[in-house]
Amino acid sequence: MDTFDYDDIQLIPNKCIIKSRHDADASIQFGPRRFNIPVVPANMESVIDEPLTIWLAQNNYFYVMHRFQPEKRLGFVKDMHAKNLFASISVGIKDAEYTFIDELKGADETPEYITIDVAHGHSDYVINMIKYIKENLPEAFVIAGNVATPEAVRDLENAGADATKVGVGPGKACITKLKTGFGTGGWQLAAVRLCGKAARKPIIADGGIRHNGDIAKSIRFGASMVMVGSLLAGHLESPGNMIKLDGKQYKQYWGSASEVQKGAYRNVEGKQMLVPYRGEIKDTLLEMQEDLQSSISYAGGRDLESIRKVDYVVVKNSIMNGD
Repeated sequence: MDTFDYDDIQLIPNKCIIKSRHDADASIQFGPRRFNIPVVPANMESVIDEPLTIWLAQNNYFYVMHRFQPEKRLGFVKDMHAKNLFASISVGIKDAEYTFIDELKGADETPEYITIDVAHGHSDYVINMIKYIKENLPEAFVIAGNVATPEAVRDLENAGADATKVGVGPGKACITKLKTGFGTGGWQLAAVRLCGKAARKPIIADGGIRHNGDIAKSIRFGASMVMVGSLLAGHLESPGNMIKLDGKQYKQYWGSASEVQKGAYRNVEGKQMLVPYRGEIKDTLLEMQEDLQSSISYAGGRDLESIRKVDYVVVKNSIMNGD
């Protein structure tokens, strides 16, 4: 099978039909809502927290709250709904998660989005959780993952998932590929392409995004939404601690399967690192939107759909030559 990753691909321009990139529409319909851009911060404790979810929801950006404080999730859903904001949460597959779904149903609180967040999502246990959520909270938009193959996408969609999350270990803070020998590290964009061809419902490309142009490439190969970790971890609003080294400012960033997250060294498939401090997140999200608008202008269209139609070339890492 042909494999490639983000740095291996260049999209080919088409005739521009808009006067300014600001005439391009970078918004995306994802489930019951429409969002400014097809970008979602990774549901990691070093990337997202409650104050940031409120700001994102208020400003029409998609978010997925992490699952690392499970006892707070019901209160979180209630708080978001009390503010007339949408609720988007993560769950796992342990027995206690079924009790949590029962609690949501008993409280008559249905989150608009529920992400089943499992490192290896092509699993009978994930399929069982999809079915349980759909039986008890049928109005929730269920995202399931993470997966790496067309077969996995089909199985999760057939179980009732409304979207699937594609990517096993390509992220900057993930070392699954080194610890297990498995994953989509080095061929994440090809995995998005394969899964996108099989999908009948939206997919989220999760991991491996190093530059804003990688978002456009994800859209070209089938993604409806792109999950971004390290590029969105270094901001004023990011939960990680600020650290100053040699006169430069950084923020902590760690993987969900890291020793930092687990509190102990067991089954570790993630690491901690420092990412450069980038100021306020609103400026980075605006830059992503403007870059996507430029991508749309190069694609010869007016909206994201035009990016899906462009031709491309495989250049095998040479796009960085000369930099």
